[in-house]
Amino acid sequence: MFRFMRSEIQHQATGSVQDNINIETLERLLFPLPPLPEQKAIASVLGALDDKIEVNRRMNATLEAMARALFQSWFVDFAPVRAKSEGRQPEGMDADTAALFPAEFEDSELGMIPKGWRVGTIQDVSAINNWTLGKSDNFETLEYIEISEVHSGNIGTISTYLRGDEPSRARRRLRHGDTVLSTVRPDRGAYFLSLNPPENRVASTGFAVFTPTMVPWSFLHVALTLPDVSDHLGHMADGGAYPAVRPEIIGAIEIALPDKPIVLNTFHQTCSLLFEQANRNRDQSRALAALRDTLLPKLLSGELRVGDLEPLPS
Repeated sequence: MFRFMRSEIQHQATGSVQDNINIETLERLLFPLPPLPEQKAIASVLGALDDKIEVNRRMNATLEAMARALFQSWFVDFAPVRAKSEGRQPEGMDADTAALFPAEFEDSELGMIPKGWRVGTIQDVSAINNWTLGKSDNFETLEYIEISEVHSGNIGTISTYLRGDEPSRARRRLRHGDTVLSTVRPDRGAYFLSLNPPENRVASTGFAVFTPTMVPWSFLHVALTLPDVSDHLGHMADGGAYPAVRPEIIGAIEIALPDKPIVLNTFHQTCSLLFEQANRNRDQSRALAALRDTLLPKLLSGELRVGDLEPLPS
């Protein structure tokens, strides 16, 4: 409720250097209060929206955990290779897929990796920050993503600015399949996957944007957002109040790369569907949250009644 009475609260603030408001003033604020039956009806409507948002969040956690588990098995633990080297059939894998993996290991700078595979880096398989908003980009408005609005793949508010009024840091343009990772406090999980972004969507220069060039976007995204990578980048960050890591440090992360592109493509065929569903869920949740925030003050003030609302999305 305080969020929707911000202007009235700010009007009550006093102070010579910085505006402040005390507890007594807050206690005297008057709130619109519908009759109790209407309050319960409002709570039911808004609660249903929150419930759907929570269902989407849990579903996305499951979808993305499935993609990360498959990546960990194939490209970190090399479980199919290990099984074949021990004369076992790889679990949960058909014969055609199992045939894509060798049955032996060989030594490398990463340790033992599947025979025939090679060690590469993130910068070997992606372009970093290679598309910047310029003066010739003639958009009427920009959709802007700030670091503070991003956590673990989720984007809160996407701000819209008239062209020319955007923050100076609104410069990173986005493509389909980009992984966008905060260089500031990289261990706090401020990252997201850019899927089908509108042409005028940009991100803060506090992000590093990784565009896949030699691998599918699902592979690159998981490689960059594993918990071990986040911990590593947190230790590599330097600075005082806002420790940051340079994009080239992220680009130097080493990964094991299959010798057969079909291995990556097979991974992508499964995991791209998981991430695309998660992206649809996030879009829906963002729309539901905006609907909730629009409805609340109107329902409380009586401008709208619960009975006037259309059925909510299921």
